[in-house]
Amino acid sequence: MADLITLDTYKLLEGINSTQFDEKLETLITSVSQLVRTYCNSQFDTYATAPGYTQEFDIQWDTYTVQLKYSPVISITNVYERSGQSSPYTELFSTNSSPVGYDWYLDTISDSVFRTQETGAYRSWPRGVGSVKVTYLAGYASIPDDLKLAVADTVTYYHKDEWKERQSIGSATREGAGASAIRNDPGFPDHIRRVLDMYRVS
Repeated sequence: MADLITLDTYKLLEGINSTQFDEKLETLITSVSQLVRTYCNSQFDTYATAPGYTQEFDIQWDTYTVQLKYSPVISITNVYERSGQSSPYTELFSTNSSPVGYDWYLDTISDSVFRTQETGAYRSWPRGVGSVKVTYLAGYASIPDDLKLAVADTVTYYHKDEWKERQSIGSATREGAGASAIRNDPGFPDHIRRVLDMYRVS
């Protein structure tokens, strides 16, 4: 899994010419990249190129939709369904597939795949464990510039130990907070949080 920014990009954004802290900064970039991926619940660039990501769905009720885990969806490679655990998967096709079919439709607003009929009406996916399987590309071919800046600012935040000052100032308000509240709030400064929240997937 690649870092979200390189050391050279970080130093360019922060106007750093010295090599004094390169080793520390490399470590921080790797750690902050993982922190941002975890906070945003997104892989960003990991599945943006082939072979992408394959997601299986266990369906135990009537539904015509399955929601993909990673976004934004770039393209759907394959969609399969099966009627039982011992049954082979059958590939389904759409108007963007080859051959052309009317078996499924990608809703790019919700990043969901709808099971459809040729008339455009919905139909239910088959029920069962692993009854639907989708392979797709999702994320960004290159990390967006605003996200790079947020990652760089977060690296600086930890490099300069600003998180200790913030923790000290905010200790009174954070005291007694529940474990889930602390886990969901790493304490990013507001200008960083505003950017990361635009990419955060619930």
